[in-house]
Amino acid sequence: MLPFIFRVLLAAGLGLSSIAQAQSPMPQIAARSWLLLDITTNQIVASSEADLRIDPASLTKLMTAYLVFAAIKEKRLAMDLRPPVSQAAYKAIGSRMFLDPAKPATVDELLRGMIVQSGNDASIVLAEAVAGSEPAFVALMNKEAQRMGLKNTQYANSTGLPAPLHGTTARDLSMLSTYLIRDFPEFYPLYSQKEFAYNNIKQPNRNRLLFIDPSVDGLKTGHTDAAGWCLIASAQRDQPGSEIKRRLLSVVTGAGSDAARTIESQKLLNWGYQNTEAVRLFVSGKAVGKYEVWKGKTPDIEAGFERDVLVSVGKTQISQLKADIERTTPLLAPIAKGQKIGVLKVKLGDQIVAQQPILALAAVEEAGFVGRLWDTMRLWIGK
Repeated sequence: MLPFIFRVLLAAGLGLSSIAQAQSPMPQIAARSWLLLDITTNQIVASSEADLRIDPASLTKLMTAYLVFAAIKEKRLAMDLRPPVSQAAYKAIGSRMFLDPAKPATVDELLRGMIVQSGNDASIVLAEAVAGSEPAFVALMNKEAQRMGLKNTQYANSTGLPAPLHGTTARDLSMLSTYLIRDFPEFYPLYSQKEFAYNNIKQPNRNRLLFIDPSVDGLKTGHTDAAGWCLIASAQRDQPGSEIKRRLLSVVTGAGSDAARTIESQKLLNWGYQNTEAVRLFVSGKAVGKYEVWKGKTPDIEAGFERDVLVSVGKTQISQLKADIERTTPLLAPIAKGQKIGVLKVKLGDQIVAQQPILALAAVEEAGFVGRLWDTMRLWIGK
């Protein structure tokens, strides 16, 4: 079988020429490394030093939370459980929720203490509750990082306190954040909580964008002397003139101050919404073509996509998008519904900006002996 390629012209069918807003230059962000991800399309919109290895500080707690959420969802941990407060947790340095060993907190309270107050004591108690000890939990963290494809991430603790070999990158942090938001939507609202009081001590969420930008609903801050001031911010806004709700995620690491990480993150999110757009090219389940089938009970098959095909692109570049559909030909029955029969590659110039399998929207059973024989002969003589 040989690959067959044809090009789909996008602009005519989407009215793309009507969009004429100018795109601003790339944003200037005062940070050691930064990245802007469109979670709606799973595309990096802009970045600088995205693969620079950094100290993640309390951004580490995103992975800690991910594993705790998984344990709760799998019923290995209950929200009303009160895990004991170990000496390691009680004496944890840095940010704390001020746990009292005589009055253990519930898992629900510990999660809020870790997420809202960035409590290192809460992180250690949760790690011990899931895995028995923090070192055993760290092993789970590194295993999960490998599963997610976080190629430049290694954990040494559950809190983010500085340690040899403990590091990550802005790219890996964006991937981890995406997994957390998509896999645990039921827990994600915890990241929008603006304050939490425990043990008669009220502490505000350190993510200042929650207080000044109503579209921001997460995600996490971090700070150590080695890491500088870090912030991962997630926002969701309606896209004007479209039914698309677009979620952007900014990762800013190594900013010079608390105020700077807030300002630079806001700048990055605003730039992304103002100068780029998510475009829906194809709708899930809707046929994009009808293709000839050989040796089948029916002569052709309709094909489409399992999910909508969306791409992010600068507003001045939308009309330049091209879609190449590569499919194997000849298509031979039997073909199962949902079977991959090709691949769509969306390009901007020579760059592939999106790629998605093309699937059969219906099954095609194999023809009888005579039908198969006839098509075999036609194929042999080149139709």
